[in-house]
Amino acid sequence: MSGSDGVRAALRRRRRSWSLDEKRRIVDESLADGASIAEVARHYDLNANQLFTWCRQFSVEPVTPKELAPILPVTIAPDTTAADSDLRSTGQMEIVLAEGDRIIVWADVETAALSRVVKALRR
Repeated sequence: MSGSDGVRAALRRRRRSWSLDEKRRIVDESLADGASIAEVARHYDLNANQLFTWCRQFSVEPVTPKELAPILPVTIAPDTTAADSDLRSTGQMEIVLAEGDRIIVWADVETAALSRVVKALRR
């Protein structure tokens, strides 16, 4: 590697320096409604972590989404057997056609028979 190649490489790796006003303007832009820190950082050719550091420098916390989904408690119960469940709802499917006609099918329906019914109704 020649001496001039090393100088060019050093120039490319040179750190940029941002004034406090520039940093503040970029931080403010990242805090605007609908702004994404990652997108603002890319726009200014910054690493997003650098932008987070600047936010901390200015004692500003990045805005979190306003409407987060609530965390609800969940209980996992063992599977119920067919004998334990309501027979009217076990494996039942209701197909509502465009004209409002309904077809109610249970789990024990034969696939071939259901296919014939649906094909006949399509005509």
